[in-house]
Amino acid sequence: MLVLFVPIGIMIDISENVDKMIEQQAPMSAILWYYFHFTLHYANLLFPFFLFLSIIWFTSKLANNTEIIAILSSGVSFMRFLRPYLIGATLVAIVVFFMGMFIVPQASKGYNEFRQVYIHKNRNNNKNNRALFNQINDNEIIYVRSFNKSNATGYDFTLEHFDGNRMVYKIAAQSIKIKDSVYTLNNYVKRTIGEREDIIETKRKKDTLFEFKAEDLVPVSYVADTKNLLELNTFIEREKLKGSANISMYQFNLYKRWSAPLTAFILTLIAVAVSSMKRRGGMGINLLFGVAVAFIFIFFDKVFGVLAEQSGFPPMLAVAIPIVFFGLLAVVLVRNARR
Repeated sequence: MLVLFVPIGIMIDISENVDKMIEQQAPMSAILWYYFHFTLHYANLLFPFFLFLSIIWFTSKLANNTEIIAILSSGVSFMRFLRPYLIGATLVAIVVFFMGMFIVPQASKGYNEFRQVYIHKNRNNNKNNRALFNQINDNEIIYVRSFNKSNATGYDFTLEHFDGNRMVYKIAAQSIKIKDSVYTLNNYVKRTIGEREDIIETKRKKDTLFEFKAEDLVPVSYVADTKNLLELNTFIEREKLKGSANISMYQFNLYKRWSAPLTAFILTLIAVAVSSMKRRGGMGINLLFGVAVAFIFIFFDKVFGVLAEQSGFPPMLAVAIPIVFFGLLAVVLVRNARR
């Protein structure tokens, strides 16, 4: 299934983006690496759908050739018949787990960075991020009203430094520009809080260094997708301390990776249960039912994903509800198939 569908996806992507690659003069080596990462990224993304269809196709062939009837009539129980499928699902789940936790994040990084640089460059150049508050460590909070990616410039910048609950100083600037790890502040004002009076320092332009990084001012939306398991756990803890508004999105990404092996088992059971019976319509009816169930699963996954990211819905619950619902469906279908 992967060999059949991924090349089709590559050809569609080439037809849509080849003009942008030529316009941005993307080197051939970068394009080849992009499509290698593209393959890993989408193979991991669509693996539940491909797994489901491949099992239905294979089992339907057995059923149409009356092989399943012969196996069960010889005294083999339905659960014994399921054993090779469960072994296969275990192997798939192990591969998917390690791919999703350690390999696919690196592929997602290459995939997204290429698209940012060569495909969405013109669109991103004119896109200003919304206002951002960020606690970068235990003592400092930064703020920018907006950030322009094309010139790496933030507007209405503020940095507040605290000692406990007491503000020590506050830096404000009309704009902050980042180049080679050097921060240029325009219309710079620093107010140091004194016991009796404040000390105010002003400069029209000031070059300085800060402890925070550029991504603290303009975090990319796909940042969680590019981190492996260990990095993602550390990243989530750091974002919690910062009070990040995207913490639900990052947690949903983490829980989704842990649920992928369970998804392999659930879809395997459903696919075997619905395709192990010989039907008058043949394989077409089983594939039609399989496609319908797969799209319902994807719909549930996307709906609860959006709820977790946008509405404050608990991320763990957003991942668990589709798993529990389709797990119960798998149990019901297997019990019915045994009869």
